[in-house]
Amino acid sequence: MPQLSKARVLIVATDGFEEWELFGPRQILSERGADVQLASLKRDPIQATVHDDPGKTIRPDMTVDEAQAEDFDALILPGGVRNPDQLRMNKDVVSLIGDFARLGKPIAAICHGPWLLVEADLLRGRQATSWPSIRTDLKNAGAIVLDEAAVTDGNIVTSRNPQDVEAFTDALIGLIEVAPAVREPA
Repeated sequence: MPQLSKARVLIVATDGFEEWELFGPRQILSERGADVQLASLKRDPIQATVHDDPGKTIRPDMTVDEAQAEDFDALILPGGVRNPDQLRMNKDVVSLIGDFARLGKPIAAICHGPWLLVEADLLRGRQATSWPSIRTDLKNAGAIVLDEAAVTDGNIVTSRNPQDVEAFTDALIGLIEVAPAVREPA
């Protein structure tokens, strides 16, 4: 099990991510010593939203096609409406999420982020939560939908909204600390 201070965490996002759902976990994990990297569809800065208003921008560290699940201990999928809606239409993003799942690594999705878990077909028979307006999508994908701040089922953590960021991040940290460590490249 890796110590959080040695963990590498990947966040995948694009324009329209909910600001605190990316910056909150990133800050909490970084302050506790984790190496947090951001991948997007391009290397240009991406724009957050705070609800529907423009928020901060951030420059990705890499593109999604450069990211490899083997190099990270966990994956975070922030919400916002436009962000996961765009990402779920990208086969490389869905494939990367599937790679994390096949390796049994922690995957954390918040707000509208679970749309990506639906697209990767990871919620069938699992407990999950999300923003209220997409809960029917989760149910239709076979999830058992709950209304809790953070729901953990196996290697997946889901949360409802920006107010749940602390519970969401704590649940992810719990999974990271019990997950097998990433092997160093040969």
